[in-house]
Amino acid sequence: MKKIMLILLAAAAILIVLLLNNTHKKKESTIYVSVNGDDQNDGTKLKPFRTLNKAASEAKAGTTVLIRKGTYHEKLVIKYSGTKSKPITFKAYKKDKVVLSGKNLKDVAGDTSLITIDNKNYLTISGLTIQDLTTNLPDETVMGIYVTGSSSHITLKNNHVRRIKTLAADGNSHGIAVYGTGAMREIDISNNVVEDLKLGSSESLVLNGNIDGFKVERNLIRRNDNIGIDLIGYEGTSHNKKADFVRHGVVKNNKIYDISSFGNPAYGDEYSAGGIYVDGGKHITIKKNTVYQSDIGIEATSEHSKKYADDIKMTNNILYDNFYTGISIGGYDEKRGGTKNSLISQNIIYKNDTKGLDGGQLLLQYDTKNNVIEKNILTAGPAHIFVANYFSENKGNKLMRNVFQKEKGKNGIWVWKDKEYTSFPEFKKASNSDQASSYIDPGYKHEEKYNFELKKDSLAKKIIE
Repeated sequence: MKKIMLILLAAAAILIVLLLNNTHKKKESTIYVSVNGDDQNDGTKLKPFRTLNKAASEAKAGTTVLIRKGTYHEKLVIKYSGTKSKPITFKAYKKDKVVLSGKNLKDVAGDTSLITIDNKNYLTISGLTIQDLTTNLPDETVMGIYVTGSSSHITLKNNHVRRIKTLAADGNSHGIAVYGTGAMREIDISNNVVEDLKLGSSESLVLNGNIDGFKVERNLIRRNDNIGIDLIGYEGTSHNKKADFVRHGVVKNNKIYDISSFGNPAYGDEYSAGGIYVDGGKHITIKKNTVYQSDIGIEATSEHSKKYADDIKMTNNILYDNFYTGISIGGYDEKRGGTKNSLISQNIIYKNDTKGLDGGQLLLQYDTKNNVIEKNILTAGPAHIFVANYFSENKGNKLMRNVFQKEKGKNGIWVWKDKEYTSFPEFKKASNSDQASSYIDPGYKHEEKYNFELKKDSLAKKIIE
């Protein structure tokens, strides 16, 4: 009998220890932060911490930090990594409006960011508003969210980044910046809003350096005075020169508008900002994005001599009313690199070059080779230019099954290897376009409403499908 009692007592003791351990683990797995909290509290829902800094110091692998509504005048620096089975998440509690504000931060030289992720893994930032970080210093780069080092498996979703600004003539600013100084993998940037930025020489949302594998999807990027989404290589960002370029990623279903460098002190009167820009990236798919009222819809090239944007697939995008051109490939002068082995297919390229800058709908610049341009529908803008190719370094590019919209009372212009054509048959011959390439009315259902659905009996539909 005594033996049975001892066994039962031992079992009860073990059960109590297990319950206590489970309670302790559960307590550690969720941390709460509130503007009404106290860092001397234990971080529970009833006794939350006051600062993000305190939460970050406690948030180890497997922790979710829930941030209650309010404005936090501080920077969030992530201190620990998660793991595949135990990621770390910082997010707004339910649908609370959580604001990280840089309004009270003073100008200092170097990099200043409201959220910093440096050499961390398996981390999510979700549902936060990051705003009001400004500098007057030319040697300070201000950023909403900054990811650097060898950080991997990073998710940035449902955030709102706004009013990050450099006011210096030679300054730099980013909304979201991911810099792979070491080897990065699996970066997911989705469902964010990035708006009202003054960027100087920099970009709204940028991936730069040694980044292998990424998604940039369903973001809204607008009202910024430089590039919308930028994917960069060969700038010396990575410690490994051979891997210093962004690769193997998808840019999909983003909406981008009001992106222009005109009036930006770094560019003056230039219309040179791309909605989506690949500068030396490789093996990247850009599809189902909409870009309008920006300088350039999509641009793919390299700014570095003898380097290329390589294997870039630009498909099923809608690009309209952009100021300079719809899609641009190749370097802007002979000191730059170019574009090769890339695909431009099934895009709607509609009435771009609204400022009359002779960029047309499709701009082929310096050093373009072995690219396929097929099944696109192009509608000329005010200057009537469809294709603008003012460089002779145009080798092995194939034009197939493209439809150029014929409009009453308007004669189209095609420029190929710096020679202008007003006859479509002559352009087809000069460019070696296939027989299916056509100059016709594509048959949009509701063109005047920017609805680019084709009628059932559309000839263009038969050509491009």
